[in-house]
Amino acid sequence: MKFRYQAKTKEGEVQVGFVEAGTRDAALNILASHELFVLSIETAEKIRWYDRLVNYFNRVRREDMVVFTRQLAILLEARLPLTRTLQTLYGQTTNPTLKEAVFHIAEDVDSGLAFSQAIERQPGVFSEFFISMIRSGEVTGNLDQVTKFLADHTERDAVLISKAKSALVYPSVVLALFVVVAFIMITFVFPQIQPVFEQAEVELPIFAKALIVTGTFLGKWWPALLLVLVVVALMGLDYLETPEGRAMKDDLKIRLPIVRRVYLPLTIARFANAGAMLIKGGVPVAQAMEIVGETVDNVLYRDLLRQISQDIREGKPLSEAVSKYPNYFPQLVSQMVTVGEATGQIDQILLRVATYYGREAESSVSNLLELIQPVLMVLVGVLTGLLFASILLPLYKLTSLIR
Repeated sequence: MKFRYQAKTKEGEVQVGFVEAGTRDAALNILASHELFVLSIETAEKIRWYDRLVNYFNRVRREDMVVFTRQLAILLEARLPLTRTLQTLYGQTTNPTLKEAVFHIAEDVDSGLAFSQAIERQPGVFSEFFISMIRSGEVTGNLDQVTKFLADHTERDAVLISKAKSALVYPSVVLALFVVVAFIMITFVFPQIQPVFEQAEVELPIFAKALIVTGTFLGKWWPALLLVLVVVALMGLDYLETPEGRAMKDDLKIRLPIVRRVYLPLTIARFANAGAMLIKGGVPVAQAMEIVGETVDNVLYRDLLRQISQDIREGKPLSEAVSKYPNYFPQLVSQMVTVGEATGQIDQILLRVATYYGREAESSVSNLLELIQPVLMVLVGVLTGLLFASILLPLYKLTSLIR
């Protein structure tokens, strides 16, 4: 198998490339033998769609990850050794997939691997953001603080997602029922009553004609159409796993106005939190920006932060380097960083930036949820009215002719 890696040399230079190995562990061993500190490693081969399906059903539930992360933070904050912490977590964990992952992590740590390297061997359980934050905690020696931040972050995410699911359950059920009813009527009912109107020479409304034509087409070709949609969906999912697909997906997150309102504040909050922890731990700003690039789950931000790191090494202040990208870092960020540079408290300023944008993200999510529910209900009402009007209006004309 071929793996794409990003690593640092003994001199601190970032190296990106590919390595051939039978397994992920073998690839890590090869890189370690070349005295490289691995920052990230991922398979360069496509993940088959049925593998993703299996991984979905074997996934760790968000609620289990919330409990695990909070317990990890509490145990590390109590100054328990990492090996003892992992043993305790293994006994406390109930989810089979997570329990097995903790067992393997404990074995890897006992064999001499760093905690971040051990959890990196469980990519289906822990996100890239989680792994990168643990790695930054090891670099700064603030692993307990990083796990506390991850616990808070995971809980906030769980609350937001739970709130979103609760708000969208009723509209989603109504919308799904409407789609089923509309499909049955358009595909089977409308084509059956069309001859009646033709014999009576009743003029059908334009939208009724469109629905009848659509129903006739779906009645003949719906199996083929369903197959085409499935194939297109699978091809789309495969494309999104490629570097070009990920870049396109990440770019859309920034460009689409509604998505940007939520995604941009969340990304800035992650950037600021990770940067504050690293700088507070004594990591040079240029190196901190490189590491932060791995914690932000966006390839565009990763490349931008590498360029920002290079600009800082060339003598530019962080505020100037960040201000070059106003579409990705709002003006407020560069202004706040300027204040931090002037006062020598960049880490404290970044924490304030993270707090501000974290609250803005939560507010945006709440506002969108309050807006989505009535909009969906109005949309379903309008579509239902059009659907039944396409039948009732011709029937009214038909009864008028009979009279």
